[in-house]
Amino acid sequence: MDTSASNRRLRVLLTAVGSGALIPQPDFQRRLVWTNKDKIEFIKTVLEGYPFPEIYIAAGSVDAKTGEGAEVLVDGQQRITTLYQYFKGSPDIRLGQDLVAYADLPEAQQINFLEYKVVVRDMGNMPLDVIKEVFKRINSTSYGLNAMELHNSRFGGEFKIFAENVSKLEFFEAYRIFTSSDIKRMNDVRYCLALVITVMSTYFNRDVELEAYLERYNEEFEEAGALIDEILHVLRFIDSLNFDLSSRAFKKADFFTLFVEIHRLLIRERAALRAARVRTCLEIFYETVDSAANGYNQDNEAALVYYKAALQASNDRGSRIVRGDILREVLVQSEMQA
Repeated sequence: MDTSASNRRLRVLLTAVGSGALIPQPDFQRRLVWTNKDKIEFIKTVLEGYPFPEIYIAAGSVDAKTGEGAEVLVDGQQRITTLYQYFKGSPDIRLGQDLVAYADLPEAQQINFLEYKVVVRDMGNMPLDVIKEVFKRINSTSYGLNAMELHNSRFGGEFKIFAENVSKLEFFEAYRIFTSSDIKRMNDVRYCLALVITVMSTYFNRDVELEAYLERYNEEFEEAGALIDEILHVLRFIDSLNFDLSSRAFKKADFFTLFVEIHRLLIRERAALRAARVRTCLEIFYETVDSAANGYNQDNEAALVYYKAALQASNDRGSRIVRGDILREVLVQSEMQA
């Protein structure tokens, strides 16, 4: 495999994109997900003459009769597309007051922009399946990235930042919801993303909705202010229950269900939950679940079903719904006590 590196002037790449000689977004590549802020900062990088990582190009189809052909941008589509949008004055970039439009730059600056040298690694002519494999190796778990780390490499926008801020709330540290390994591999952010999306919508299967929400709210997340108030309100209520750190309430699957169901009752349904009553009912319920886990109280079907849903495939939609329905009933029953 030929992977020789060389420099190409930016103007050569931009004119190739314009003429169709360079295809910046082949079918196997992901859609553009940079925020407007990301684009602005990257354009400034080039205008100020700082380098950016190499891009990968491979030979595309060639017309044997005319000799005309195209190249495929294997990796680097967001960078080159952003620069092309700036060069062409595309409405897909909102420049604001901090960045002068390309058309309004002094000619000397325009020339410097066009003459900027991009490091290009040319992979030569190879079959499409090999190109796809190279792209996957560059951008996927071949480098040990988990799903959230991959999302983080693609999405740096408002929704990801919101979930990241939620994961850093003092509550999660105080109750040891996340391990150091969770934090190191961004599983705390992944967990909080799933939690936030669930209270915004409903239970879903594993991480299936993460990418859709990260992309939908990548540029703006106007609900952030109201939602963080709701989250803090629910966390304060759970904190007021005064459960011991060893309580089942703070196991990941159990806490997920507890948070979602209390949010639905307190916020959506405006139920007047009383902490003392809720604590009593939950404490009894969790003790029954723990007994079922240890082989006792096997005749308590609700506790046994809940335990199994928290133990096996706990992130499946079905398990989340089962736990939610059972725990909701416990919370509702707490309000029926004298």
